[in-house]
Amino acid sequence: MQENSLRNWKIHLFVLILVCVTEFIGVKTLNIGIGAIALFPMLYALIIGAIISLPSLKILKTKEMNIAANILGISFMLFVAKLGMLMGPSLPKIFEAGISLGLQEVGHFAGTILLGLPIALLLGMKREAVGATFSIDREPNLAIIAEKYGSDSPEGRGALGVYVCGTLFGALYLSVLASVMAQTGWFHPISLAMGAGVGSGSMMAAMSGALAVIFPESAKDIAIFAGAANLITTILGTYICVFFSLPFTNYLYKKLEPILGRKAKQDQMKNI
Repeated sequence: MQENSLRNWKIHLFVLILVCVTEFIGVKTLNIGIGAIALFPMLYALIIGAIISLPSLKILKTKEMNIAANILGISFMLFVAKLGMLMGPSLPKIFEAGISLGLQEVGHFAGTILLGLPIALLLGMKREAVGATFSIDREPNLAIIAEKYGSDSPEGRGALGVYVCGTLFGALYLSVLASVMAQTGWFHPISLAMGAGVGSGSMMAAMSGALAVIFPESAKDIAIFAGAANLITTILGTYICVFFSLPFTNYLYKKLEPILGRKAKQDQMKNI
């Protein structure tokens, strides 16, 4: 499959054109009153790539999209290797911030489960809410759900739905969020960089790229700490999801579903 991927000239041609066009556009800054939003080439590439991938346009076939997905995995391997080479000389800095990097999992837990699960139930989701909210649902988390419940289960559908949304909109959303938060002046650039390590390579790249535009003097440290945070989330977060997040989400679902679930609301309306 990888050999066929490398020989598919159409995909490589599209990538070359996208890179040339988006780099020509360059970094743009939009003032939104409370701050500025930095738009950079990766965002343009994501948007244009999403448009040319629409089935109705018939520019790319499903087979070619699957091949592109395989190439993306290879690209991320190279990207992670580059981050590793950046981290090596800066290990003392990373060790100094060790406990801060470890505590980032608290934020993931609070955001996805404590905030996300009640909202999912209010929207009418059932067991899909468990798969959708126990994590940010990247590749390792999908594997956990598929192993425990099966990919065709309600939990599997919920996890896959969040995965698709994160792939399509996550990078754009986080780049905008990072730009807005950076412009407030409330957080140190390194704190924001550590917040970029959510466990997704594309999301981390989008967020750290936006931060590097706003804080060019700290661009190298932003890349280092964002990469370290992302690596810790991927490794440590997987174990936390297995032994804590998923069991806790199931427990919370049993407690909240009778109260917030759509069926519970309908029963209350009948009683009235």
